[in-house]
Amino acid sequence: MNVEHEPEYDWPRPPVGGYTAEDLDRLPNLPPHTELIDGSLVMMSPQSAFHSKAMRLLENELVRVAPNRLAIFREMTITLGKRNRPEPDILAVQTSAYTGPEQTSFLPEDVLLAVEVVSPDSLVRDRNVKPKKYAGAGIPHFWRVEHDKKSGYPVVYVYEADPATRTYLLTGIHHDQLKLGVPFPIDIDLTSIYRV
Repeated sequence: MNVEHEPEYDWPRPPVGGYTAEDLDRLPNLPPHTELIDGSLVMMSPQSAFHSKAMRLLENELVRVAPNRLAIFREMTITLGKRNRPEPDILAVQTSAYTGPEQTSFLPEDVLLAVEVVSPDSLVRDRNVKPKKYAGAGIPHFWRVEHDKKSGYPVVYVYEADPATRTYLLTGIHHDQLKLGVPFPIDIDLTSIYRV
């Protein structure tokens, strides 16, 4: 009986002290959307339909209403330091920070808003780890988007950084409609998620 075996994957072996932000661009054969958190590689699981639709809705609406000084990016990393390079689902960055099509990361001082759409495997990172890192790096605004199982729609938890403590404060929990004046005027019908 001839049984074919898939070739073994050669997993990267972490260096002493963990990986660095620069390593993320140099390591061969990493799965798409690999993040660096505290020197460790974090690989994303496949996205759910909700995750994909929520990202599309928010990205489309932010592109539509963002002022010219801002650019909206999807799934780009932020280099928070030598050992941290997380990848938010959506970013609003200063247009001047865009250096060209080969760019793979932004600096935190160029980021105005980071958005995370929570998945079951990213729950702890998106609720605890990443917001602390984003706030500590001085990113002024953070949204956490979760799936309301009862309604089927997104719930958006909106946070703003307290510059004195470099921590986020919850400024609102939005069901059905996301209407904000900061970081710029936004009015998004969250119930339209399955029409985009």
